[in-house]
Amino acid sequence: MVTSKVWVLKKHFEGFPKTSDFELKKIELPNLKDGELLLESVFLSVDPYMRYSRKDMKEGDIMIGTQVARIVESKNPAFTVGTFVVAGSGWRTHFISDGKGLQLLPSSWPESLPKSLALGTVGMPGLTAYFGLLEVCKVKIGDTVLVNAAAGAVGSVVGQLAKIGGCKVVGSAGSDDKVAYLKKIGFDEAFNYKTVKSLDEALRKASPDGYDCFFDNVGGEFTSIAINQMKKYGRIAICGGISQYNDTVPQKGPYVQIPMLFKELLMEGFIVTRWNNRWEEGQKALLKWVVEGKLKYHEHVTEGFENMPMAFIGMLKGENLGKAIVKV
Repeated sequence: MVTSKVWVLKKHFEGFPKTSDFELKKIELPNLKDGELLLESVFLSVDPYMRYSRKDMKEGDIMIGTQVARIVESKNPAFTVGTFVVAGSGWRTHFISDGKGLQLLPSSWPESLPKSLALGTVGMPGLTAYFGLLEVCKVKIGDTVLVNAAAGAVGSVVGQLAKIGGCKVVGSAGSDDKVAYLKKIGFDEAFNYKTVKSLDEALRKASPDGYDCFFDNVGGEFTSIAINQMKKYGRIAICGGISQYNDTVPQKGPYVQIPMLFKELLMEGFIVTRWNNRWEEGQKALLKWVVEGKLKYHEHVTEGFENMPMAFIGMLKGENLGKAIVKV
């Protein structure tokens, strides 16, 4: 009999999440039936969507989330003990699966590459950047691309993919260390939005001619200002709105209709699952660029399953550089 530790949503978040909103429990797992396998989480992901998607959860539910897990026992001939997979089984140390929905790591995965990247640069965040940039922004050589939350799991990949595609890239982040990191990985211009006197002036200085593509992870005031600096026929990919996730009172205007109308802009929200049928294509491309050294990565690793809530809250506060990961 295996005991699994799980984090449950004890209380729905009111404003910014607190550690008291979570509760650590233990669950005894039953013996395996034919066709089932037992998995042990090795790395777990904490992501902004967990703050917003929790509206679909009930108090007492296990927190949603994704992990890289190792198969420790198998009664399913399709899965071998010792194999690593990506699963969406929430915040738990062990779980039983019938094999459906498990994603094997690509066979070309180098042994020297951290398997945690399957939750970041070569996982959902990387694929969000890949499809958002190529399919929504439809970037082309010579475009100027703006990305906010640029030092995060998605934004850092967006900027690097845009550079690989022959674009000029401008990034905004929330600390001087993050700005330095963006320049290190190839961003043409980067600034700390918390310290500039005027966001409007900072955007104009970084690209006086404006922006062809805006990859928006933040929403709110940043979007309202940036949209006025888009070029004619510019494209805006709405990936997230982290500046608004913890609001108890909705933010009000200004409104976007006038600049969108006269600049003839295209704004589109998207969720990466739209391209589930092309997951393998995107992952193969991202893995190739990582192996070739064209796509750099940085992980913010928190040790210990007991620290899941702290890692989640820290990520929402912007304490992470690159992908926020918990190592069990």
